Amino acid sequence: MVVLRAGLCPGLTEEMIQVLRANGVRTVVDFVSSDLEDVSQKCSLSYKALVAVRRVLLAQFSAFPANGADLYEELKSSTAILPTGSPSLDQLLDSGLYTGEVTELMGAPGSGKTQVCLSIAASVSLGLKQHVLFLDSTGGFTASRLYQMLQAQAEDEEEQLEALQRIQVARVFDVYEMLSALQEVRDRLSQQAVSCTGPLKTVLIDSVSAVIHPLLGGRQSEGLAIMMQLARELKMLAKEFSLAVVVTNQVTRDSSTGLLKPALGRSWSFVPSTRVLLESKGAPWEEATTRRSASLAKSPRQPTGMQVELDIGNSDVQEPSPATPAEGL
Repeated sequence: MVVLRAGLCPGLTEEMIQVLRANGVRTVVDFVSSDLEDVSQKCSLSYKALVAVRRVLLAQFSAFPANGADLYEELKSSTAILPTGSPSLDQLLDSGLYTGEVTELMGAPGSGKTQVCLSIAASVSLGLKQHVLFLDSTGGFTASRLYQMLQAQAEDEEEQLEALQRIQVARVFDVYEMLSALQEVRDRLSQQAVSCTGPLKTVLIDSVSAVIHPLLGGRQSEGLAIMMQLARELKMLAKEFSLAVVVTNQVTRDSSTGLLKPALGRSWSFVPSTRVLLESKGAPWEEATTRRSASLAKSPRQPTGMQVELDIGNSDVQEPSPATPAEGL
C-alpha cells in the first residue's frame, strides 16, 4: 500500500494530506476508490483539484497490460541463477537458486538444512563476490563451519576474510524481530545503500518454522495473519529486488500416510516456488559418516520426485534419479 505523502504527485500538498487523513483517506487506493464529490464536501477541498490529483495517481500507479514476450524479456534480464556450493543440488534445482523466488529447504533436525544454508552463503559470497544476509532464529549459525567451507574453496586467506565480510548475520528470536530485519533490508535496498562490499543477492532464513510455530497455538487466526504477513514480505523482497530467498522449515509425519510433510500447513505451501526435502541416513552425531539426500517436492521447472545424494562440503556430483513423488508434500 502506497501512503499519501507530499511530493507524491503535483497538487498533493501537506495540508491536503492532513485533511484527507483526518477523514480516513490515507493511501493511494483509499483516494482513487473514494467518491470525490463526497470527499470534496467533507474535507472542504476543491473538487477540480481532487480530480486532477486522482488522474495523476492513476497514471502513476495503475497496472498497464503487458504482452507475454515483454514479460519474458523482463524475466530474462532480471533473473540470475546462483550456485548452492553443491553441484548435485544445483542439478536438482535446474542449475541453482533462481532470483525472484522463495526456495524452501525442509527436513527433520540433523538433515542438513543449516549446512546447506552455510554452503549457499559461502558459494555466493566467495564465488560471486555478492552480499548475503543470514537470519538465524535457532542459534544454528556456526562461523567456524562457514570458515571451513571457505577454506575448502579458496586458499588465499585474504580472499576468505573478504568473503566473510560479505556475509551479514542477524540473530532473530521471534517473528517480530524477523519482520523488522526484513523491513530494514527493504529500506536499505530502496535507498540503494545495501553494502559497500557488493550487491545483496541472497537472503537465508534458518528457520521460519521456529518463529511461526509459537504463534499457531490458541490464537490461531492472529498467528496465521502474522505468518501471511511474513510470507508477503519474503515474496515481495524476492520479486521486487531480484533476490534469491531461501528458508528452512521443519517436517511432520502425516497421520494417515505416515509420510513426511512440511510444517506450517496449506497456507504456507503457496509461498515457496521450490521445495526440497532433505533427509539423513545415519546418526546425526556421526557427522563424518552421515549420508544425506535431497529430493524435489515442488518445482516450477523440474519433475517432482527427483532425488540426489547430497555431500555438503565435498560437493560431489551425483546424477539425479527419478523417484516416486512423495504424497502430501
